[in-house]
Amino acid sequence: MKSIISKAMMLVATAAALLSFSPNFGGEGFEILLNGKVLLQQFGKDVNTAKNLQLSQVSASDKLTIRYYHCGHVGKNRIVTVKDGNDKILKQWRYNDSQSAVSEMLCSAQDIITLKKAGNRVFKIYYSSSELPNGRMLASVTIGNSDVVRK
Repeated sequence: MKSIISKAMMLVATAAALLSFSPNFGGEGFEILLNGKVLLQQFGKDVNTAKNLQLSQVSASDKLTIRYYHCGHVGKNRIVTVKDGNDKILKQWRYNDSQSAVSEMLCSAQDIITLKKAGNRVFKIYYSSSELPNGRMLASVTIGNSDVVRK
């Protein structure tokens, strides 16, 4: 009997050790990418802390991508919202439900440039879904001076 308990304890210890080294395994988190390059990646307890992103150059052809992970599942009724410094909604993108384990939400950089031309330099990016109905601020984004924005 002691041998069975010993083997079970050894199996539990091994599984715990292996799982402790698995990055982002089944956890909640998100990534923000610009043209496929990761700008921000947060998982676990870090998802509750919005970071500041500085974009010195943005062109109309650039693609801003957001990936949000709900414990290994893609959210339903996903919305990405851009707000100004006074929390006024400037733009929203709505996304179809996806059966994929990872689903990318693309946002047009042209839309962001248009928002900047309207006099905004600082934006807040929010994500909401059926799983996160109150939403979560992902990042505060500052767009560089108008002379560094390419067209």
